[in-house]
Amino acid sequence: MTATTTAPRRGGRWIERWDPEDETFWTETGERIARRNLLYSVLSEHIGFSIWSLWSVMVLFMGPQYGIDPAGKFFLIGTATFVGALVRVPYTFAVARFGGRNWTVVSALLLLAPTIAALVVMEPGTSYGTFLAVAALTGVGGGNFASSMTNINAFFPLRKKGWALGLNAGGGNIGVPVVQLVALLVIGTAGAGHPRLLLWTYLPLIVLAAALALVRMDNLAPVRNDGGAVREAARDAHTWIMAFLYIGTFGSFIGYSFAFGLVLQTQFGRTPLQAASLTFIGPLLGSLVRPVGGALADRFGGARITLATFVAMAAATGVVLLASVRASLPVFLVGFTALFALSGLGNGSTYKMIPGIFAAKALARGLDGEAAAAHGRRLSGASMGLIGAVGALGGLAINLVFRSAFLESGSGTAAFTTFLGFYAVCCAVTWAVYLRRPVTAPAPAADGQGERKPQLTSV
Repeated sequence: MTATTTAPRRGGRWIERWDPEDETFWTETGERIARRNLLYSVLSEHIGFSIWSLWSVMVLFMGPQYGIDPAGKFFLIGTATFVGALVRVPYTFAVARFGGRNWTVVSALLLLAPTIAALVVMEPGTSYGTFLAVAALTGVGGGNFASSMTNINAFFPLRKKGWALGLNAGGGNIGVPVVQLVALLVIGTAGAGHPRLLLWTYLPLIVLAAALALVRMDNLAPVRNDGGAVREAARDAHTWIMAFLYIGTFGSFIGYSFAFGLVLQTQFGRTPLQAASLTFIGPLLGSLVRPVGGALADRFGGARITLATFVAMAAATGVVLLASVRASLPVFLVGFTALFALSGLGNGSTYKMIPGIFAAKALARGLDGEAAAAHGRRLSGASMGLIGAVGALGGLAINLVFRSAFLESGSGTAAFTTFLGFYAVCCAVTWAVYLRRPVTAPAPAADGQGERKPQLTSV
């Protein structure tokens, strides 16, 4: 079987036939094309994450002359998180409507709007309502993740999805620490009074990402809008269970990434430069280990890695809680950095679980071969938009919990107590649903010695 790219139609390059589960096709043709699309998908998603998390660093530039208190800043960050979560649903289905390559170009160019708007308004005297509106615009960067993951999910076979989705998401997630590093560079060299230098840096990068996607990516014609798949995924309990677990992994990552610098300023009295010099470390580690989480899930099963991650996150939260009570910045940094790294591992393992769950259910229904693989891709792609949107809302919840804690006590201690309880619930759900009674569909797998033997799909 070969992949045939037609002449441009509907505005882009289209591959008419795609069967990554066929090993001959994958070796001869598919892997090269899939890896090329993955590379440029990562670049566009990376810039999208940077713009989505823009206000996590803009607030570091907003000194007393802006007249905005910490609670108002947390709400600015939360607004960007909320909009980014909502737009993930339509972004997911835009891939099937317009093509993965075509939508990558459009979604990259849309990042110009919030960047230019921030350039215009970022100065003392601008009204708080204006800042809220511009922060909301940056939510389009959050949508890039959903469309990118849905697109890449279609390119790779099930046995490679953990690695591919982890790498795609991890490369995108790195956009968070990168924008924080750029902010650190600006504050350290030009001072906190020059936020526009950071914004000017991103304008040409946005155009470059769109241009490369235009000339180097492909659309997959077999990926079609399928309202039936959306309805079926929405009715499936596993979609919402995984969305809940994704709140605990990705919601933690993005929520902590957006709030970390502001917590350091508010609770520990760090200056903008001191806060900026620390905020990038955790998100960087969380981004780098996400592909590791996916690879571990490929090997040992996503549910096992996810459960271990939540147990460790609960322990790290206990360390952060103790540091908050004792006002110990070094211990706080150790615990919080561990939380970032663990959330990254969990991001990779939970996203690996999604296609595995739906593939197992397809096999349980009596489907086999390409029919089972196609059914799994169909439902997992539809569910990813819903799961990604709900998971990102966890970032909003984290910022709102922080806002409430600081308003009431001037400390984040109450917030960390809430997070500890939530991770305990995530542990219980993961064990009860996916380990105590796992999704049990036998799938042939190699044992490393060439022998084929039955095992559970990597749920």
